[in-house]
Amino acid sequence: MARKAAARGRSHDHHRCVAQALARAEQVCRARGVRLTPLRRRVLELVWEGHAPVGAYDILDRLGDRSRRAAPPTVYRALDFLIAQGLVHRIESRNAFAGCARPQQPHQAQYLLCDACGDAIEIEIGGLSRTIHSQAASIGFDVVAETIEAHGLCDTCRPRAGA
Repeated sequence: MARKAAARGRSHDHHRCVAQALARAEQVCRARGVRLTPLRRRVLELVWEGHAPVGAYDILDRLGDRSRRAAPPTVYRALDFLIAQGLVHRIESRNAFAGCARPQQPHQAQYLLCDACGDAIEIEIGGLSRTIHSQAASIGFDVVAETIEAHGLCDTCRPRAGA
């Protein structure tokens, strides 16, 4: 599913989007001295097929078309690598994964999730992560992970839902 033009404020060429994401991934991996193997690249490509988060077993099913030997641990290892490199984010509430548009910049992403079409729109609210960590530290709490996801309807789906 292609990203809606309304969510980006312009028309969206998804083929170009995927090509740019893969090129950025190659650059990031090369700069960090890590290897984007053909399998990792293919998993990343499958994550970027649409802008709705995709589950590991959906990725596994799609890999089966090209490589009958793929097994769940193989996909999870590839996803772990992609997450570690900041190329993919985990969408906790959907137990799924979405591509990161800015992997070259370490950041804590927040997501707007459309409950009608399934799209995930990555946003970054400056200072939010720092505020969470600061507030947590003030009460003696050590944050080890944070997931901020807001559910609702995107600009395209809202009129159809009568909202």
